[in-house]
This record gives sequence, C-alpha cells and structure tokens, in this order.
Amino acid sequence: MKKLFKNRSTGTRLMTKHLYTKFLSASNIKIVLIGVFASFAFFWIANSVNSQKKTGADGPADQGPVFVNENGNVDSGREVFRVETFGNEGFWTDAARVPKGIVDAKVTPLMALKLGLSVDVDALDAATQQAVAAELKADPTGATSKLFNDPKTTIALLNANSIIGLVVKDTNGDGKLDVANGDKLGVSCASCHTITDGAVLNLPNGGSIGHRQDGRTNHNLNVGAIFATAANSRAFYPVLQLSLKANKGKTLGRAPKGLTEKSKEEDVDAYLSNPKYYPVGMFDDSPDGNGDPMHITPLFRQDLAAPYGSEGTFTKLDDFSNLVYTALFDPTNLTTPGGRAFMHKLGGPAGDEIVEDYVKILKKTKVTGYPYVKAGSAPVGELSSPIGLRVDNAKLLDLNAYLASLKAPAGERDNAGAVASGRDAFRTQGCTTCHNIDQSRRVPSFLVPMKTIFPGDNPVTLAQRMSPLNPVLDTPGFFFDDKMAIVNASIRGDIRGTSMPLLLDLARKPFFLHDDTVPTLNVLFDASRGANSPHPFYVSDMDQRMNIIAFLRSLGDGSR
Repeated sequence: MKKLFKNRSTGTRLMTKHLYTKFLSASNIKIVLIGVFASFAFFWIANSVNSQKKTGADGPADQGPVFVNENGNVDSGREVFRVETFGNEGFWTDAARVPKGIVDAKVTPLMALKLGLSVDVDALDAATQQAVAAELKADPTGATSKLFNDPKTTIALLNANSIIGLVVKDTNGDGKLDVANGDKLGVSCASCHTITDGAVLNLPNGGSIGHRQDGRTNHNLNVGAIFATAANSRAFYPVLQLSLKANKGKTLGRAPKGLTEKSKEEDVDAYLSNPKYYPVGMFDDSPDGNGDPMHITPLFRQDLAAPYGSEGTFTKLDDFSNLVYTALFDPTNLTTPGGRAFMHKLGGPAGDEIVEDYVKILKKTKVTGYPYVKAGSAPVGELSSPIGLRVDNAKLLDLNAYLASLKAPAGERDNAGAVASGRDAFRTQGCTTCHNIDQSRRVPSFLVPMKTIFPGDNPVTLAQRMSPLNPVLDTPGFFFDDKMAIVNASIRGDIRGTSMPLLLDLARKPFFLHDDTVPTLNVLFDASRGANSPHPFYVSDMDQRMNIIAFLRSLGDGSR
C-alpha cells in the first residue's frame, strides 16, 4: 500500500480524520503518555548502552508501560486454543477449499508430515495407534509404510481431529465427523503454535507424531505450501504479495513481482510454495498486500510478552487474538463495511483496491455465503475491534488465561560454567539495555526505534498518512522493515519500531530476527554482518560470544 492518500477530496479527508479520531478516542490519555515515552526512547537507549557496558545491569531500568491482560478460565481456554474456529470452517472449506485440495492432490500422511503438520497420537483410537506403531516398527521413517502413503489415511486422521490445528466440525448435524460427507474443516490457533514430543515419529525438518506440546512454535511448518494445497488459494489474496494499480505496479516483498487480481491459481500456488518468497516456519499475518511473512512466535507465557506482534501494535492479547480470528482466519471479513474502513485507513486507495480486487476474485471463483466467522458488531477502528467485529469475548479471555499458563521448555544447561560466564557477559556487553536477565520478569514493553534496531534504515516515503499513523516507509533492499511498513504501533500512537521477544526456547530456534535473515546466534553476534545491519549488537571476543550463546540457549521458564 504505497501511494496512499494522494488525491483525496476535502470531504474524504474529513471523513478519514473522523475515523482516525474514533479509532483512538477510547485511549487518548494512554496514547499521549506512550507518545511522550516514545519520543525519549531512542535517546534513552542510546545513552544507556555505554553505561551498562561499564557497570552491568539485570535489565533496563525503565521497563516501559505496563500492559495487563484480563484472564478467564484456563481449562476452557485450552479448548479455545485447540479446537475453536468461531465458524472459520466456512472460509477454509467453502472459500479456500482446503479439503478439496487435499483430496485432489492425494495428500498422504507422509506428505502432510513433510509440510510440518503434526499428529496428536492421543486423539487416535487404540486400533489406529497399534497400526501406526506396527508400521513404524517395520520402517521407522514411514517411507515404505502402506498406512503413511495412503491418502485415505489422511482423511481418517482429519476425521479423528488428530492433525493438530485442522479442526473438523459436524456441520451436517449427523453426529459424525467426515469431511468426505459434508462436514467442514476449520483452523485453530494450535495449527502454528503446537508441536508434539515426537514420541511416535519425529520427521527431520518436518512434523511429528506424539503427545501435544501447546504454545511451542512449529519451526518446520510450511504455511505457504499448505495454503498452496487449497483448491482455491486465490481466497488468500489480501495476505499475498500484490502489485496494485494504486502503487503503480510496485510491490514490497521477497518475490520479484507481485500478484494481481488477474493472477491464476498456478501463479498463486507458485508464490506460496516457493520458500524463497514464503519461507518455512513463517506466516504473513498482515492483510496489507505486502509479502512480509514473519517467523511464527511462541505462545507460551504470554503474560510476559506484551505488547504483541513484532511491531507491537496490540497492547492486549485478546485484541490481538480477535484480529487473527476475524481478519486472518477469515479474510472475507475485510469486504464488510468495517473491513473496508480498516483497509482504507491503513492504505487509502491501495487498501480500497485490495478489497475491490478481492470481491472480484471471490465472485470469479464462485465463493458465496461469506463472511463466515461468527462475531458480534463492535465499534470500527478500535484496537479491540479494528474491523468492527469481535468474537465471543469470554472465550478470548479464557484463551488469555491458557496462554499465560503455558510454561516454556527447559533450556540447555550442559555447561554450567559457560552459562554463568555468559550471564555476566550478557550484562557487561550492553544486552540488558533492552533485555532482562530474569526470564520470569515481563518483557520490557517499550518499542525499540527502527533506527536503533536497524541503523541502516534509510527509508523512502511511499505515502503520507494522517496522524497518528506514520508515513508508509520502506528501506529498499531489506526485508527487516517490511513488516512495519503498513501495520505498526503508530496505530495506537507509538513509534515505528520493534517489540522485544521472549528469550525462551532459543535452543530450538533455527533462524533469528523476525524476518529469518540470520541463521544462527553466532552469526547474530558476529560483527562481519556490518554496522548498518538489523540488530547490530556484536561480541568480538569469541569466548564471550560462545558463553552468551550458552546462556541464551539455557533460558527456560523461570530462568534467572
């Protein structure tokens, strides 16, 4: 979304100004305070680095504003996390047509596992568990297994609700689950944020079969390829990398050119299934027409993680979850009046064009009956309901409670001496300017200004936007700032920058930074990346660097 508010009439300006005012009216005082804090953030971080290198500290003295979630019932929240769809099975079955795609492509269990999908062994009946065990005993890889190479087994696994995150609903009311007989398939939070312990099978660089481990990032999940399996992948249009007339055909993302409303199914599939454009372990969570997938984040200990999203847009977890359910798990909601207003506020003519193109695509692909997600009307433009919809609030609060209750995995503590030395070096090397030593303490909630986290940020102004939104900015040739180009914390009056991640479960993490451009922790701290690279905080002494890495890999729930 680039040439955003270029040729608007005075009336449109006034209307948009009114919408922005309404968008922020519920939290003006908070926005003023955040804005004041943000204006000093850059100078505070820069000035404190040198002093912390000299004296050491356990974390930034000012942790930032405190964002508190309201929590419901943990047990109910577990069910919301695992199986709640709020009706999005209509989108995934009738619009994207995922079950049809699975059948047409003759997807086998082994193929599904190679895409990073996992199977909850406890959801299988005793006979199926025994059959799986017998087949894997004969061939531990499953490569020659008749069961694992039979597309019919995939349907049976779906009907058992054992493929984690893919939820079959009894939509035909016959008391049975059968996607081949009219029942529909939806998606839950667990699809991206649950793995198994691999007790039955752990496929290298793929999925696993075993007991659920909720909240943990599925680093091997090939979201793009899974989307490409859908019979109508064009239904994902708003979250694809697009080339729009409003932007004069320019595009933002990893692919050399963007898709359009005239792109064919095979064009969309080629984009989604190409890991150079849509890398494994990443998900594009912004309906902005940019190709900006980010690495899937963990969802354990979310009581420590505010604000939410790599760009820090949301201060409350339930608000973040609501946007996921209403705009991402069923993007047809963007065609509603509230969805249109949201897209216009963020993108002006480009946002309008995305919606109009999407309506044409839905018509051309014979999608009817949308939107599908069941949600109540709410004020348009509030953080609690950006597109004017909010799903069952009690369930969102229950989900809050469950995600707060999930513990992080234990870290690696093979070398206690290296971990202790690394903890000290983490202090003296300035890391605690932004990060806490104590991982049972909430993540500092201030945002790090883009110029601090990315000194090479030299953005081109692609479009102006009305205050408090910052202009649409992009530094050519880099992916790091793409995620913050359209959707960022300026929505709530904060800066364009990045939020702090949880420093937990790093031993399993295959890539670093939200754009996956750094392959290892060793490379992250290596000065050869250059002074202008994202996160240019380096450790020149190799022993100190290895000790800091040992410390980071050791961090688990409650680590100090």
